[in-house]
Amino acid sequence: MGEHRQRYNEEFKRQTVKFAQEQRQRKTMRDIAQELDIPLSCLHQWMTQYREFENEPLAAEERNLQLEQQLRDKERQLKEKDRELASTKEELAIVKKAVHIFSRPRP
Repeated sequence: MGEHRQRYNEEFKRQTVKFAQEQRQRKTMRDIAQELDIPLSCLHQWMTQYREFENEPLAAEERNLQLEQQLRDKERQLKEKDRELASTKEELAIVKKAVHIFSRPRP
């Protein structure tokens, strides 16, 4: 007996791709295909055919903005640490000079 192949109309394919794009941040393609009871290879093929970038979630853009903000915060913290280190080095140099001066024997 031959295997029965399921046929899907264009609207179903487009809606499936749109759904997959919306769910992509939370689910894998395999999970989406299983949930919709369609072969993973079909989903991949439909994604290639019907993908519309305006349906992509903004999470990637939001994540970039979040990472950029974290980077700026870390750079600010690093500059502050550099200032603290420079100040501490200067204080240490002063203490070393004072120890040297006060440790000399007096005539």
